[in-house]
Amino acid sequence: MNKKRYSGYIIGGLLVVVGIFLITTYNSLVKKEVRMQTQWSEVQNAYQRRLDLIPNLINVVKGAADFEQNILTEIAAARSKAQSVNIDSANIDASKFQEQNAAQNGLANVSNRIIITIEKYPQLKGTEAFLALQTDLLGTERRIKVARKDFNEAVRAYNSSVRSFPTSLVAGIFGFKAKDGFTADSGTDKATEIKF
Repeated sequence: MNKKRYSGYIIGGLLVVVGIFLITTYNSLVKKEVRMQTQWSEVQNAYQRRLDLIPNLINVVKGAADFEQNILTEIAAARSKAQSVNIDSANIDASKFQEQNAAQNGLANVSNRIIITIEKYPQLKGTEAFLALQTDLLGTERRIKVARKDFNEAVRAYNSSVRSFPTSLVAGIFGFKAKDGFTADSGTDKATEIKF
């Protein structure tokens, strides 16, 4: 009779320990997933800041220089494309992620061409409005870089937990899957050639 009682206590104790492990592991995975989603929202916020600054930069440039029309057309198209691709932070999908990344990279390249073209117009470089907007745009690019780095760190921490044993067992039970972060685009290891 005492053996049955002790074995019941042992089984009950093991169930409690397993239950506590499941609960704490699940909660840890949820916190890491939420952190990853929050960092993705910061990336989206930085992208939106870029989208908002570029029309102001264009207006200042148009008012101060005989600006090349094809660059205005290209940047309007790139901005429209970048604005049309949005990803819900709850559903970070690799294909949408890559699509948005490509659209944002295209917008960054075209906006950099604006700054390069402006070098042709010395009277524009000295205007306070342009200098302030250029500084804001450079700051935004830094924010995007930091937001992407923080997002990658959150994805790394989340993926490390999802793939680690015994947490991977709990992740599999509750449907937590590894996610993709930012990677360098092909050709980014080569310097961009600027021609006038």
